[in-house]
Order: sequence, then C-alpha cells, then structure tokens
Amino acid sequence: MLLAQQDRVSLDTGRTVKAALGTSGAELFLDTAEGTSMTAAVRNYTTSAGFTDDFHRVRDFLVRINQGGAPTPGFLWGRWEWMFSQTWYCDTNALARIGVWEDDGEIVAVVTYENTTGFAWFLTDQDHAFLHEDMLRYALQNLTRNGAIRVLIEDTDQDLPAIAAAHGLTRTKDRQPNAALDLTGYLSYRLPDGYRIASLADDCDLHRLNRVLHRGFNNPGEPQETADAINMRRTGVSGPHLIRDLNIVVIAPDGEYVAYCGIWYDPVTDYAYVEPVCTDPDHRKRGLGRAAVLKAARRCGQLGAKVAYVSSDQQFYYSIGFVPHSSGTWWESPHL
Repeated sequence: MLLAQQDRVSLDTGRTVKAALGTSGAELFLDTAEGTSMTAAVRNYTTSAGFTDDFHRVRDFLVRINQGGAPTPGFLWGRWEWMFSQTWYCDTNALARIGVWEDDGEIVAVVTYENTTGFAWFLTDQDHAFLHEDMLRYALQNLTRNGAIRVLIEDTDQDLPAIAAAHGLTRTKDRQPNAALDLTGYLSYRLPDGYRIASLADDCDLHRLNRVLHRGFNNPGEPQETADAINMRRTGVSGPHLIRDLNIVVIAPDGEYVAYCGIWYDPVTDYAYVEPVCTDPDHRKRGLGRAAVLKAARRCGQLGAKVAYVSSDQQFYYSIGFVPHSSGTWWESPHL
C-alpha cells in the first residue's frame, strides 16, 4: 500500500514510536538507541520516470554512503543510473513503491527494486541502521509481487537477518556475489590481429551497439532495427553521469562491434562499477571481453579510481583479475 502523504516521527530516549502512514492504516515502528534524538520521514519515490530531481537525490545519497570503502558494492550509484537508463528493463509503473526516508531534508535510507517489484534492496547510511525494521515492514507492504517478496541482506549485516526471521522470512541458498578488481597495478590485455578498441566517445554507432548487446547476451537471430529499438539503445548510453570515453567497444576487422564493456565512474569517488559486459558468440575465446573490461577499468584508474566492482562470481571475471569481495543472501517471504 502506498503512503498517502509524507509521515514523520520523532525518536528519543530509546522509546518505540508508532505513526500512522497517511490513510493506509499501516504503522511505522522506529527504534533508536537510548539517549539519542532523531526524526525520520518516509515517503514514496516520485511517479515520474527518467532522471528527475528524486533520481538525482537518491543517486547523490548512494555516492555519499559509499565513500571510503563502498559498504554496498552490489548497489552503487552506477547500478541505480543503469537501471533508469534501460527503459526496457525497469518497471517504471511501480516507481512510487520505492520508499525514501529523510532526516532533516537529507535522504538517509531507500528501499528499492531494480527490474520489478517482488525483490527489494535495503540501502541505509551507517547512522540510520535503526530504520531496518521499518524498511522491512515497508517492503512487505509495498514491494511484494503476487503476495511474495525476496529481500537481499548483506552477509555482514548484524541485525537484518534476525528482523527478517521475526517477520517470517526464510534464508534461501541464492546469493548476490560481488567481486573487486584492484586498479592500482597494471592491467594487461592483448587483442588479436585486425581487432581494435574504441570508446563510445570515439565511435558510437547505435545500430552496431544494438547488435552486440543483442547477440552478446545470447538472444537469437538479429536484433530489431526499429526506431524504438535504436532509441532504447541511445537512452541506455545517455545517463547524466555516464562518461562515454570510459565505455569501450571492441571492433572486428569487418567493422562490427563484437565486445562491449559499460562502466560507471564519478571522479568524486574512488571506485568504478562494471555493467554490462558482453561478447558476440562468434568472437568469443579470443580475449575480447578481457580487453574491453580492462581497457575501461584502466581508464577509470587513470582518473583516480582505485577499485572496480562487479556484481558477479562468473569465472570470466576471476580469470581477468577480479577477486571475491562480498555477498548478500536472498531471504523470501513465506508466500514464495
């Protein structure tokens, strides 16, 4: 159920405070440590798709909470921007179901899905971990799909597993692994004769990009070349913080794009996020994916990034220098 309005509660001296959420009849339960005094307000994300003011405010929140160590490497600002850039991927009809908590006008926590409802990520700054139970309640009320939900809990989280269990969720065997690549050393690759590397700043043919993304993710046949399909690719590489010079294509002797690495980096941070990576099946096992990823990562390193993250445990990433970094586990509601 969506909130009818923004709702605020005051917290002090360790008391549990309940507040009605608009006209929905839901309740907000916030606990804080004894001797503290805080206010928190939960509201719905905007209904508007695209790079709105709300989009930028959440993006800036993700940058802030991941300064100095990236505690949420599985959902960095690059994943948020990639999600909004892929108009075919994100269910924009459900945006208002995303929950946003603010304290004194500053975003301090977000509960969001990525592709569709039925899945939830909890993103919180370190001073507002006391919101976890309320975030879970919000997810159970607003982010279910057909009465069911999965929530991702970081394996290092100290309190969410117990909270989830108390609400009837059970731990599954499904995980979201994250891997990291050290960018402080030299990253080497070698291209076969006839192949060359270019960035999207140098060479951005949307038709060829459409083809490598279609074939590289094992879709059958040739891609659609409609105006809508090409515009979808244009939007996908037009995020407000995407740096085209860092996004790399490998070009075959016949001029086709045959490998691609998307990467997200902001010079105010010390990390990059890799998403997506693909190679045309007719050109695999030639080191092209390695070349695309390491070239993109190398360019980020030259601009100040010290590490690149990817949400994967595929052997491909380990073979080019990534190492296991962290992981989260999916917990599911009893309806699943």
